[in-house]
Amino acid sequence: MARLRRKACIALFLFTLFIFGTMMGLRTLKPSDGFSDLAPGLELLPMIGGKMDRRSVARDATASPGQARLVGSNTKTVLSNSGPEGTIFYDVHIFYYIWYGNPHMDGKYIHWDHILVPHWDPKIASSYPRGRHMPPEDIGSSFYPELNPYSSRDPDVLESHMEQIGASAAGVLVVSWYPPGLADDNGEPAEDLVPAVLDAAYRHNLKVAFHIQPYRGRNDQSVHENIKYIIDRYGDHGAFYKFTTSTGKSLPLFYIYDSYLTPPESWAEFLTSTGSHSVRGSVYDSIFIALIVEERHKHDILAGGFDGMYTYFASNGFSFGSSHQNWKAIKAFCDGNNLLFIPSVGPGYIDTSIRPWNNHNTRNRVNGRYYETALQAALNVRPEMVTITSFNEWHEGTQIERAMPKKTVTRVYLDYQPHGPDHYLELTRRWAEQFNKEKEQWLM
Repeated sequence: MARLRRKACIALFLFTLFIFGTMMGLRTLKPSDGFSDLAPGLELLPMIGGKMDRRSVARDATASPGQARLVGSNTKTVLSNSGPEGTIFYDVHIFYYIWYGNPHMDGKYIHWDHILVPHWDPKIASSYPRGRHMPPEDIGSSFYPELNPYSSRDPDVLESHMEQIGASAAGVLVVSWYPPGLADDNGEPAEDLVPAVLDAAYRHNLKVAFHIQPYRGRNDQSVHENIKYIIDRYGDHGAFYKFTTSTGKSLPLFYIYDSYLTPPESWAEFLTSTGSHSVRGSVYDSIFIALIVEERHKHDILAGGFDGMYTYFASNGFSFGSSHQNWKAIKAFCDGNNLLFIPSVGPGYIDTSIRPWNNHNTRNRVNGRYYETALQAALNVRPEMVTITSFNEWHEGTQIERAMPKKTVTRVYLDYQPHGPDHYLELTRRWAEQFNKEKEQWLM
């Protein structure tokens, strides 16, 4: 009888051990790295640091042109989708420029013939050459595009760009934008090109956000008018980027470059609920992201009523905001004040083709290692979104667009060798996949 009891106890113990082991095994299973057939893409709960964030990233990725669907507050945030080039992630944004032109499409070269910008100190300026570049052999860049000095209006170029951005896994292109009839000092108005960009992005399941550039007379009032114009004109397009707040509102997102040029008191009239021409609660309410350059700007951004801040510059150490070592402190400030922190990372920096006196800000690509270091620095602060500087800012050498080796009588251009022209697109994709895999763990 005693032997029988011992056998029963052993059997019961083994059964209990089996049940316990099974339960522990189920608890340690990670979510699949693949994507559900029912809901393609990572679906992450909008929880940051144990509390519901005021502005949680999301976008209905399936809306067709002219049909933007509101995502309810009980819906998980959709951060990715499948495009023609593979999975893309809507929490990876990439700055995109549409200011290039050539004789075939535009009757002349635009931006490729950029001037040599003089230094503001006349004594220093006198030591450097003046003039402008003479395309196609001599362009305003230290690298040479695989597509040659192209026009942003060329439909084939637009299609190639969308394919490349899709290949990088970045889901949102952030278009550098000027109001109709206006442009930067070296360009021509290009606002009429936006519909073609939206249509091309839509074909590749990409989204488009807007990067409001500084222009003569820009202030809180004029930006308010700009926002109305953009939303009225493009807000119903299927490629128009929005994300969902924790209350279920689907709102556009705007980056405001050089936002510090306007005092926070003026921004507050536009961006706070008590402002004289407040956008809050109206049909034009949006997510507004300011540029942080100096440390004091974080307080101005908060006082101005912005929803977050980004760093833009790809030169580590160039500014307080662009210095990787400061990102942890900036993120902590943003978390403490319910703001988004969106660090900007780039593959390197060299603008001496247009600012020959600016050697000290050059950052060598080191065959991609500089980029990987910047991407890791962004990952370390666990941001909701990251911006890539840039897809095609060729003047400052921050592009990840395909480049090719080029040698002329007077110049030898930098290139991506020993790697191929897709090297930085591939690095971006690998990192974006890692970012979203780790993010899945942060938000569980």
